[in-house]
Amino acid sequence: MDNDFVLKQFGEIENKVERLIENCKAQAAANSELKNKLASLEEEIRGKVEAEKNYAEEKTLIRSKIDGLLARLDDISEL
Repeated sequence: MDNDFVLKQFGEIENKVERLIENCKAQAAANSELKNKLASLEEEIRGKVEAEKNYAEEKTLIRSKIDGLLARLDDISEL
């Protein structure tokens, strides 16, 4: 009788260990997916930061050209 009880407990332990292993594998897969998603989002952010930097530089250049043209117009209007 004791052997049956011990064997039953070992069977339950084995089942729990199998579920734990499966859970760990599922968590590892989810973790891997999240890491890939994070890398993708970080790359997207880098691209947007670069685009914003380019836009700011372009805006500064345009402002400079407009200011130059306005100064030339002021010079012409003073004549």
